[in-house]
Amino acid sequence: MTTYIALLRGINVGGHKKVPMAELRKLLSKSDLANVKTYIQSGNVIFQSILDDSKILEEKIRNSILDYFGFEISVLVRTRNQLLKLFEDCPFSNEKKENSYFAILSDIPDKDLVKKAYEKTYENEEYAILNDGLYFYCTNGYGNAKFSLNYFEKKLKVNATSRNYKTMVKLLTMASENEN
Repeated sequence: MTTYIALLRGINVGGHKKVPMAELRKLLSKSDLANVKTYIQSGNVIFQSILDDSKILEEKIRNSILDYFGFEISVLVRTRNQLLKLFEDCPFSNEKKENSYFAILSDIPDKDLVKKAYEKTYENEEYAILNDGLYFYCTNGYGNAKFSLNYFEKKLKVNATSRNYKTMVKLLTMASENEN
């Protein structure tokens, strides 16, 4: 069985699209996913599956949530190795990396769209787009950033969800433990 990490976007934010983690674990366990674990309330799920297709797993999780909770959300699924590569490929210095956000993109964006996205800049904000990852660092903190994930989704024509450094480290650790 392969260990995967599912990243759910837009749940449990401001009282909207509530998904209790205990219910989510139970729901996904009934959906033929094994060793289901969650991390914090923002939609991080570690699990194992005999299926070897991330897109099928994304659809399976998305449909399970739609059927049970009654709303649609964006779901991105990666193997531990895929998420680890995205994490390790961060082009920022270690100091900046530890204060960065990592956005996982649903697809590798078209090169022309990436070029157009780079046309816009803001002072004290840095980003890099590599393959299906976007790395974002803001000197003044993420909450004060002028860029938003919506900007990149529209410009790159992809779905995305982001996690901070500490969450990435924890997810990779939990996924590693799940493999043992």
